[in-house]
Amino acid sequence: MAGTSTVAVHADRHVHPNRAVAPPIYQTATFWADDADQFARVAAESRGKDFYTRYGNPNHAQVAAVIAELEGTEAAMVTASGMAALTTSVVGLVSAGDHVIGQKATYGGTASVLLNLLPRLGISTTVLDQTDPDAFEKALTPKTRLILVESPSNPLLQVTDLSAVAALAKAHNVITLADNTFATPLNSRPADLGIDVVWHSATKYLNGHTDVSAGVLAGPAGILNRIWETGVLTGATLGPFDAWLLLRGVRTLPLRVARHNANGLALAEALENHPAIAKVHYPGLASHPQHELACKQMGGFGGVLALELTGGFGAADAFLGQLTYARRSASLGGVESLAVHPASMWRGMLSEQQIVESGVPLGLVRLAAGTEDTLDLVGDVLAAAEEVVPGKPAKNKPEEEVTR
Repeated sequence: MAGTSTVAVHADRHVHPNRAVAPPIYQTATFWADDADQFARVAAESRGKDFYTRYGNPNHAQVAAVIAELEGTEAAMVTASGMAALTTSVVGLVSAGDHVIGQKATYGGTASVLLNLLPRLGISTTVLDQTDPDAFEKALTPKTRLILVESPSNPLLQVTDLSAVAALAKAHNVITLADNTFATPLNSRPADLGIDVVWHSATKYLNGHTDVSAGVLAGPAGILNRIWETGVLTGATLGPFDAWLLLRGVRTLPLRVARHNANGLALAEALENHPAIAKVHYPGLASHPQHELACKQMGGFGGVLALELTGGFGAADAFLGQLTYARRSASLGGVESLAVHPASMWRGMLSEQQIVESGVPLGLVRLAAGTEDTLDLVGDVLAAAEEVVPGKPAKNKPEEEVTR
């Protein structure tokens, strides 16, 4: 395989050949055929690109080809959002009476699918401590059909032993589905560790510019075809222009992830022993309880870290108000830094009790480092932390436009 930057730029050349250096946008709902035989062929093709855009589009096929190459999988497909990728996968792979295993510490939307949506469909679920590999085996039942994992997890940055989970699942003929949003294929390739299907909220790092809502799935063509059939029925379709923007973002993914990695590690190291911070969650720190596992299965540690403020909920809110570069906003993975209070963000998806049971401290801040200069970000977060040191009165800092 060529290097990742080369793959990001060239892996889609064969998908829809033309003489345009920048791929055209196929802003069309449908495509015409030359004759009945051709029409029948394209109408029956799974994950096609020239029948009807709900079934597929050249822009879909181009970005899917690049993601599949980056993830090291046979195939890939795109959806309208990361949650569309997840829900379409689950509904496409399991049925009423089946059992699904998931993590306790995971993205709030994933947790809501496990705890709220699937039980309504007659699908039983078990959520467990993913830091304990033995817990997965204990949770298996004869009806288990799917295991959902996320590593590193959102927002606590816990690491799941993907090889161990994959080996267990294969031994029991269970499909594994891994959320690789935080790591990206530049830092982790779950398929190389035995995971069946990898999914992303491509809204985040893959796009990288906070201007697209999209999802991606990568894995064996046979499994993706099953998921695609459900996606055609549910209409979880990514628009051609959004697919084009996603491909444009993926072109620079290796360049951006290198800076995200550097900024994330620098921020974690700068804040780890600060008196305003009770704990820094970041797998790149030697103090992280799963640092050794992270080093084993990751090539970099990403731009997201989680901070527990010594002063709890009030200090977390005040800290967010002091930041200049990181805006208080949901999402992550863009060129700009963002910071959020997960417990507040997830109240629309989970009950207060479910949030507590997920292990997310109510005073936790998730900080997603962008691609700004490292010294600027470190200086800003240290200044904000100084303002919320216990015993020092906090003040709200008005939002200012950042200029250079």
